[in-house]
Amino acid sequence: MPTVKDVSVRKPTDDEIAKCKSWPIWTCEPSRFDWDYTQTETCLILAGSVEVSDRPETEESVSFGPGDLVRFPVGLKCVWDVKEPVKKHYNFS
Repeated sequence: MPTVKDVSVRKPTDDEIAKCKSWPIWTCEPSRFDWDYTQTETCLILAGSVEVSDRPETEESVSFGPGDLVRFPVGLKCVWDVKEPVKKHYNFS
């Protein structure tokens, strides 16, 4: 089973940013919730701050914010802790 260690966080290329701009936008106020990935998600963070940890909880977590391109693997079970309001482009595949 994937863990947060399998989450990819990096700065996108200009071409990747252009592609992401055609994807839908999702927003979320500060909150904490469980999430199970039944598909791979790629997202471009436009605003906010998030920390994602494994579920069941371990000491591992990954954080990301504006300008990050994040990829979540299918099968990941995690907890999203939205620290600052988030706005992102997202795509499931």
